[in-house]
Amino acid sequence: MPRQPRLDIPYVLHHVIVRGIEKRDIFIDDADKERFVSRLSVLLTEGSTKCFAWALMSNHFHLLLMPTTVALSETMRRLLTGYAVYFNRKYQRSGHLFQNRYKSILCEEEPYFLELVRYIHLNPLRAGIVADLDGLDHYQWSGHAALLGNRVMEGQERDEVLARFGKDKAHALRGYRQFVADGIAAGRREDLIGGGLMRSQVGCDENREIGAYDERILGSSGFVETLTRGGNIREEKKPSLSLADLLQNVSGITGVDALVMCRPGKERAAARARAIFCCLAVREYGYTGKEAGAATGLGSSGVSIAVQRGEKLIKKDPSLKEMIMGMGIIAR
Repeated sequence: MPRQPRLDIPYVLHHVIVRGIEKRDIFIDDADKERFVSRLSVLLTEGSTKCFAWALMSNHFHLLLMPTTVALSETMRRLLTGYAVYFNRKYQRSGHLFQNRYKSILCEEEPYFLELVRYIHLNPLRAGIVADLDGLDHYQWSGHAALLGNRVMEGQERDEVLARFGKDKAHALRGYRQFVADGIAAGRREDLIGGGLMRSQVGCDENREIGAYDERILGSSGFVETLTRGGNIREEKKPSLSLADLLQNVSGITGVDALVMCRPGKERAAARARAIFCCLAVREYGYTGKEAGAATGLGSSGVSIAVQRGEKLIKKDPSLKEMIMGMGIIAR
């Protein structure tokens, strides 16, 4: 049976799995892993793709991504091609490095988001690369260590995951680590590594009519129907705040008039406010770069730069982040 075309839909979780050709190693040493992570980090920030979990093994890797303004296929093409060129040159080999095409499973956010984060981050422990949870806490080649603050991974959505375990940082970290610990006994979760009938019909009894299902999708019948009929989750869930209102809110935080933010210019305070606005519009509310650019007079490249700068500003300034969350600007 021919393979179905991939579903490359923005604002939806994608569990991406990539394996080495003939199950061969794609990471020989830590330098290879660092090169891969660095390249991934750049692509995440450049393309405004969200990464919630990741784990590198010797012959494969897992990513939990949510593409926004750049298609997943484009991000993966650049990631895999660039790394394969590096790997082949370093080890004086030629030919394909990866097995066929990458596997991408579209996943319904609830109830699968946290389950997938835990499943992906437990991979090194299940494979015996680390001996126990303490070892996993400091394993540098997965997003688990980054969530705990034991490594830095630019582009990983650390706060968005931890926020699900509480507003207080220390409490959230303890809650997340305990959640991971509770999943160790479950072992390999077959229900989380593919789509299809069983994955979409969990809890159904024998007399219940079978709903829609698709091997490319992990989720409920309704979720499957939305995606396979050409729907977009972002279209189903309209942004909860208009761009005009967001401009006013950012104006209140930064002290820069909204009309000034709407005009391109190099004035430092205005550029800072514009960056914060673009970051929130694209990253938190799901507006496209084109929409954010139309509101601020920026082109596509300008919006991309502004989003990256705004994210750094918010991360580096706790007081700014507190003001943003205190005014209820961030939807989550």
